[in-house]
Amino acid sequence: MSTTTVVVLDNGGGLIKAGFGGERDPSVILPNCLYKPLTSKKWLHPNPLNTTTTTTTEQDLTSASVRRPIDRGYLINPDLQRDIWSHLFTSILHINPSQSSLLLTEPLFTLPSIQHSIDEIVFEDFNFTSLYIADSPSLVHLYETSRRPDGLLSKAQCSLVVDSGFSFTHASPVFQNFTLNYGVKRIDLGGKALTNYLKELISFRSVNVMDETFIIDDVKENLCFVSVDVARHLNVARKIGNENVLKCTYVLPDGVNYTKGFVKYPEQATRYLVDGDDGGGDREMIAQQQPQDNRQKLVDLTKNEFDLTNERFLVPEMIFRPADLGMNQAGLPECIIRAVNACHPHLHPVLYESIILTGGSTLFPHFAERLEKELRPLVPDDYHVKITTQEDPLLGVWRGGSLLASSPDFDAMCVTKAEYEELGSARCRKRFFH
Repeated sequence: MSTTTVVVLDNGGGLIKAGFGGERDPSVILPNCLYKPLTSKKWLHPNPLNTTTTTTTEQDLTSASVRRPIDRGYLINPDLQRDIWSHLFTSILHINPSQSSLLLTEPLFTLPSIQHSIDEIVFEDFNFTSLYIADSPSLVHLYETSRRPDGLLSKAQCSLVVDSGFSFTHASPVFQNFTLNYGVKRIDLGGKALTNYLKELISFRSVNVMDETFIIDDVKENLCFVSVDVARHLNVARKIGNENVLKCTYVLPDGVNYTKGFVKYPEQATRYLVDGDDGGGDREMIAQQQPQDNRQKLVDLTKNEFDLTNERFLVPEMIFRPADLGMNQAGLPECIIRAVNACHPHLHPVLYESIILTGGSTLFPHFAERLEKELRPLVPDDYHVKITTQEDPLLGVWRGGSLLASSPDFDAMCVTKAEYEELGSARCRKRFFH
């Protein structure tokens, strides 16, 4: 067992992060889907993302159809997942599963039937020698405690992990590297729902983009931000001309000169950072740059573009106000309060002081600042509130898995193929304390 390779696989609903135990960063980040562009009759595997830019290499994804094996966080198409993993192991990682161990992340509260399907794929289709199933919050906690051996996390061995990813948002208390399942609270809202909401807003107000999943993902990631003062930003968004510092133009791909959309004036994307309504100098600078930028462009960009104003902050606002989407669920601050209150009172002050943000949806600018502003009035005055954002929220879970896979006790924690064949899936799963 000690000579086998340990493959660490963070199998997210949006992205797969895969690599080898003991390394700092994953070898590959891959969209967990198949897509079919208009120019193809076959379903294709997307190219791996560039780990420094998290954008795919040049592919024309205009109006591409998408098939995903995971919906609302849970595996619904095992055959499709098997196909994607097979491509990952053979063509990208170049490993032999029969000589490797697998550390796999799995969503909290996964149904036993789904767990059984995953075990079948791992042991019967790929023939991995051993398997360890981990949940995201415990891996995030493990990684953060290793980064700060003298900090509060390491001393108290307690944290509240807020994981806002592609499919949903969880607030999960973790104690001594075990997730306290009775305290976990979930919002059925993640990056996918936000992208769909942005598609609806743009399609209603500007141009029909209901089929442009990849393009609107890019719009969301580049232009959306969390507003710390929604009322003030709504007033700014109503203004016209250069007074509206929130207005931003996005250019759609034309399929000839460029296959990826882009922000027409990149300076516009950060104008909302101007504090208050008095950003006169900044507005004058932008106004001077826009004609100059227009002269530099050889292609007429005026016909294939749309403007965003209040959509930029109203879309991430849904994480804090799901009721505005018609969802009968509490927002993230209330979700955190309920998760903490479900735990023993002695843990409350430590949990509030060790909130960790992870997941791609926490990458919106000002996310932590807004969350702290909303949490403070709800938390007792004698408790401190401290929110830590991981250095890379996309990779935090994988790095925790890599750390665990390189520990000397990892082999003893795994379920081997022989044990699976003898005892079956249900008995083996009891080892993982889920």
